Amino acid sequence: MKHIDIKVSGKVQGVFFRASTKAVADQMGIKGFVKNEKDGSVYIEAEAEQFILDAFIDWCKEGPDKSVVENVEVSDGALKDFRNFEVVKKNLLW
Repeated sequence: MKHIDIKVSGKVQGVFFRASTKAVADQMGIKGFVKNEKDGSVYIEAEAEQFILDAFIDWCKEGPDKSVVENVEVSDGALKDFRNFEVVKKNLLW
């Protein structure tokens, strides 16, 4: 198991990016979450085997039909043992 943090920039809010990400993550057996950021990007934390995460990153570079992905940043993180994959609806910090 591996944990990665992903930041997707571009036209990625208001195009069902989070819902599509959850659907893909659920199909692939990925655990973690996705949320919108104040700067217009989408932030994802994902945990799975490396080969699954590689395919997931490839999907993030494309995104759903109406999105326009300009940049995908990936960094490694510590395992958090998520139990499922969730869409975080609101960031209470802003």
